[in-house]
Amino acid sequence: MGSAIDDQRLDALFTALSHGTRRDIVTRLSAGEATVKELAKPYAMSMQAVSQHIRVLERSGLISRGQHRQTRPCRLEPAALEAAFSWIEESRRTWSERMDRLETHLAHVQTRENQ
Repeated sequence: MGSAIDDQRLDALFTALSHGTRRDIVTRLSAGEATVKELAKPYAMSMQAVSQHIRVLERSGLISRGQHRQTRPCRLEPAALEAAFSWIEESRRTWSERMDRLETHLAHVQTRENQ
């Protein structure tokens, strides 16, 4: 079981990724830095709404904002995804092991019934 800090971090990551617009922003930033204005361009929403999505992503640690002249470009922080990847992989491994044990058990039961 994870620590409270790890759980809070995962909650923030999965909450941030639970919205399609935020996933789109993460995908866009995987190609490189972008300003809020550039990130807002494809959406029919206010700059304030896009900024709110960006704040959620920042709080989760998925993105950060730098300083370049008069702009504050957003950039993806891929290391933040490592916690989610680790949790997903651990869960996948646990469930895979459980399914393997179930399959072995069912094969054993079936063999006994056929004898």
